[in-house]
Amino acid sequence: MDQVSKTDVLEGLKRLQGKPVLIVGDCMLDHYQWGCVDRISPEAPVPVVQVERESWNLGGAGNVARNIRALGGNPCLVSLVGDDAAGKKIAQMLDKEGIHHHLVTSLRPTTIKTRIIAANQQMLRVDQEKKQRMSSATWKRFASILASLRSQYQVAVVSDYGKGVISEELLESMQHGGGLDKVLVDPKIESYPMYKGHYIMTPNAKEAGESAHGPMGSIPEILEVGTRILKDKQLDNLLITLGSRGMALFRQGQPTLHIPTVAQNVYDVTGAGDTVIGVLALCLSSGLDLLTSCVIANCAAGIVVGHVGTASVSPEKLAASLESIALPRITPWE
Repeated sequence: MDQVSKTDVLEGLKRLQGKPVLIVGDCMLDHYQWGCVDRISPEAPVPVVQVERESWNLGGAGNVARNIRALGGNPCLVSLVGDDAAGKKIAQMLDKEGIHHHLVTSLRPTTIKTRIIAANQQMLRVDQEKKQRMSSATWKRFASILASLRSQYQVAVVSDYGKGVISEELLESMQHGGGLDKVLVDPKIESYPMYKGHYIMTPNAKEAGESAHGPMGSIPEILEVGTRILKDKQLDNLLITLGSRGMALFRQGQPTLHIPTVAQNVYDVTGAGDTVIGVLALCLSSGLDLLTSCVIANCAAGIVVGHVGTASVSPEKLAASLESIALPRITPWE
């Protein structure tokens, strides 16, 4: 029967320490300005935010690596940054977190996402970036690094934010270049034509619906969309995150399973997808089965959405949270 016990999950958490995961994708810098609003601007009908403090977090593929490291894993990040202050800051932050990294510099600037927060609400986001594919010279350097690392890892994450790192050549090299046993993909809708044959893909409901050109409201609609993606993309598995409704796990030749959410408070979904795929990859690298890995990832995501800003979760906090709740019952969707 497709169920996971609390004992299975708590024992699984003990196996995560030091397990290796390769992360390849778009890394960015998340910049937060925190303040308060007490008046409307006389220049335009917009609030004036009085900034009281600011903070910086690793974003995108960097946040995936951060989530893996927070749970005791041993991530290695391969990404692209600009030859600029933001790129240097990302390298410094990765070093501080104890995350192995290979950052290839390019002429394009490092992506920075600035979020202005007041009263725990995001007021505005400002993106500084240039989306463009790697030049042939940059790709040669990038590909050389990947080739040297592949044989050292069994599990890899592709974190695609559509900034230019992920390409057909890169996916081909990871899928068929040897060494890697499981490639997990966090997809971007614009890149869907490139994905094929991966171990698992983890779109959210919006991405899944748009990619399959179908609604995602009812259970039958979700089943139709998920089944179509699983077949069209020749995936071994598909995990669709459904927000407050939890997750739906599609598997070749097996029933689709619904995993209800454990989130009690949702303040900010920023980075929740990074948490899901990062924790999922670490669990799989630890030898846990797919369903147990999905349940642990679901619980971790339920914690991070209860915080404002990009967040990660420690093993102690995850274990304490699991001890305090009843695991939701997994049910087949047909």
